[in-house]
Amino acid sequence: MRIAVLTGGGDCPGLNAVIRAVVRRAQNHQFEVLGLRDGWKGLIEDRVFALTRENTAGILHRGGTILGTSRVNPFTLEGGLEKVMSNAAKHRIHAVVAIGGEGTLSAAARLHEHGLKVVGIPKTIDNDVMYTARTFGMITATEKAREVLDCAHNEATSAFNGVGLVKVMGRDAGFIAAATTLASQEVNFCLIPEVPFVLEGETGFLQALGQRLEERHHAVVVVAEGAGQDLLKDLPMDTDASGNKRYADIGPFLKEQIVSWCKRTRLPVDVKYFDPSYFIRSVPANCDDAMLCDQLARHAVHAGMAGKTDLVVGIWHGTFTHIPISLAVGQKNRVDPDGPLWAGVLATTGQPRRWE
Repeated sequence: MRIAVLTGGGDCPGLNAVIRAVVRRAQNHQFEVLGLRDGWKGLIEDRVFALTRENTAGILHRGGTILGTSRVNPFTLEGGLEKVMSNAAKHRIHAVVAIGGEGTLSAAARLHEHGLKVVGIPKTIDNDVMYTARTFGMITATEKAREVLDCAHNEATSAFNGVGLVKVMGRDAGFIAAATTLASQEVNFCLIPEVPFVLEGETGFLQALGQRLEERHHAVVVVAEGAGQDLLKDLPMDTDASGNKRYADIGPFLKEQIVSWCKRTRLPVDVKYFDPSYFIRSVPANCDDAMLCDQLARHAVHAGMAGKTDLVVGIWHGTFTHIPISLAVGQKNRVDPDGPLWAGVLATTGQPRRWE
């Protein structure tokens, strides 16, 4: 039996850990493993090579992915589907382990309909895949984002009316922003896509920030990249190669609004802006994520060996599960504004439950 593995979409802590575990589990059962270069491009362009214990040794502690990654979708390229199926047959690939997010997995589901056996491992630091409690890489990203928040707090407290403003990843889900807020315990305002906010008004964000500065003379604000997009609706937006919407940049906009409002209200302010987006996802997986990567990879290989297809390996209440790809990518997992995670954020920051 021959299993192929690819990584698609953006970078994420733990990709190499998953690749390494796939190789070792498959070869323990005397199966061959092939690597596909740059996501689905590897099958389209026939860039396929053998993965062995030797060429995957030492990659566990490296960030990024030794396979390379891309956002190429076989169904958006002329002849892409035919090339994928032809090259899969040429290399006698029995199953493809696709490590990726919504775009990679959606393509995998469609390829399954054409006869290619696919097993997905959900990959996104945003943790926005449905029916799985946690995606690998999120805890590592949260850990690294907390380091940046600690620096932002140091900057804020070192200046009179200092504001440390930190933008973190989270297009449609604010899990990293919320989790980092709880891990840091130094955040005063956490802004996420699931909870709309207004800038001005009696209970607006800027008034709350101003009150905080009057009382304590410093503040730390963390904002997810997808937050406040209704405030930026007049700015241009497009999509990436996977079809994902490219959101307008909330970070510089929010900094400008803070500075402008404080100037109008004659409130001195010193804003330090941090954007650690790629820093938090380009590092190796920490211990917790590395263990999860190993478990997900082993369950994915077992599913492929058993002939299963059109599924994503997830974890639910401590049990590893097989989720139909259509369910996993059909909608987004998001922070529940009435759930315990957000309740913890509100208790930690003291910010209003709703911005009106």
